Amino acid sequence: MRIALGVEYDGTGFHGWQIQESVRSVQEVLEQALSKVANHPVRVHCAGRTDAGVHATGQVVHFETDAVRSMRSWLFGTNVNMPSDLNVVWAKEMSDLFHARFSAMGRHYRYVILNRMSRSGLQRDRMVWCHYPLNEQLMHQAGQHLVGTHDFSSYRALGCQAKSPIKTIHSLQVTRQDDVITIEIHANAFLHHMVRNIAGVLMTIGRAEQPPIWAQQILSYKDRARGGVTARPQGLYLSKVDYPDEFEMPLDEPFPSALIESQ
Repeated sequence: MRIALGVEYDGTGFHGWQIQESVRSVQEVLEQALSKVANHPVRVHCAGRTDAGVHATGQVVHFETDAVRSMRSWLFGTNVNMPSDLNVVWAKEMSDLFHARFSAMGRHYRYVILNRMSRSGLQRDRMVWCHYPLNEQLMHQAGQHLVGTHDFSSYRALGCQAKSPIKTIHSLQVTRQDDVITIEIHANAFLHHMVRNIAGVLMTIGRAEQPPIWAQQILSYKDRARGGVTARPQGLYLSKVDYPDEFEMPLDEPFPSALIESQ
């Protein structure tokens, strides 16, 4: 049996998604909980690996098991065995054709910036604080230069292991609600640190240190050394993963997105 799970987590206390020696990871904690419910070792596969400090409201994973359990048991049994910063939102039996990573057609990331003079004691790990005034209209204008299919070498981490830097950004929106600026990016796939590097460039442009065309100029360099500052991870969320209709994925959960947008 192949089971898919919708997962959300606060990345503050995790050293990223992937299992690593001597550090706490999302994958390790989730696998330990699932293994208790299944009564056998479980290995999970995710739609997108997240870095240390990065959150998720729409992560999707799958695993295989011979254990016969109801979807309710996978949901509640797993959550009972996990800490409060990691949670399964839904569980669904899938066909063998489904793969959390390789079946995905697109991914959505959200980057949230608190733009005011004073920092937040409550949201210090949920948003990135910037006390310099940011012009979200300039940021949005700059972001449109990145929409489409491009070589994003300038926006990838130096240690990125992706085979190709060619990715397609379907949409990039920058909006403001009071003191909160949100960058929404939808692409077919992302390179390591790609969203954080884009956010760093857009924030530089938002401070009027560079013109909007700078985002396109950096793209044309195809050189990470000329690619600007990498924004901090605290404001980044994996918010949604797109799959073909044939898999009939559960509808988006409104609570996590509404929670972020209402801050």
